[in-house]
Amino acid sequence: MRQIRAHWWKILGIAFVLYAIIGGLLMDAPRLAILNETIRNLYYHVTMWFAMMILMTASVVYSVRYLMTFNQDFDQKARIAAGIGIVFGLAGILTGSVWARFTWGVYWVNDPKLNGAAITLLIYLAYVILRNSLDEEQKRARLAAVYNIFAYVLLMVFLMILPRMTDSLHPGNGGNPAFSSYDLDHTMRLVFYPAIIGWTLIGVWMGQIRLRLENIEKQLQDDE
Repeated sequence: MRQIRAHWWKILGIAFVLYAIIGGLLMDAPRLAILNETIRNLYYHVTMWFAMMILMTASVVYSVRYLMTFNQDFDQKARIAAGIGIVFGLAGILTGSVWARFTWGVYWVNDPKLNGAAITLLIYLAYVILRNSLDEEQKRARLAAVYNIFAYVLLMVFLMILPRMTDSLHPGNGGNPAFSSYDLDHTMRLVFYPAIIGWTLIGVWMGQIRLRLENIEKQLQDDE
């Protein structure tokens, strides 16, 4: 019973993700022209991007805390959160590309949000490369923290600001109505919001596992 209380959020994350996968495939969804059954990808593509943005937000918060305290633990957590966020971002790109194939006829179109998503992932991949290119721990942590803040600002610009200022095929951007205004009905919300929570909790769990593994490896190296 004590183990269940300690790990309730992990159980909740697994339950929500399984619910989103099963419910997303079996529960009723709006029947709309062009989208048809592909609208179910909303439960996966969009929710993974929400999880990515939450993880990137946690990462930049840890980077700011590092710059305020120079505590290496914050730098480590910022790096891990960004790495897991990249994984969710790549999953979002792949699921979005498949969705585009069945709704727009091609895997990729010249769309501000698609291009912005690709650029954002490249910016964060550059963050990983920057970290791996420096050997001195303090210098690497300081530069990475500053770059992470810069990367997060660009994430907001490319994903949240520019698509709303230009023509975009994505709902809620470029004059197109948002999903919530015409097809995210009550049934879809029953799956959509738990999916965001579920994927986010799974991402946090992945980060926690990674943190523990790194700390174990460091402890083993110190004992040698």
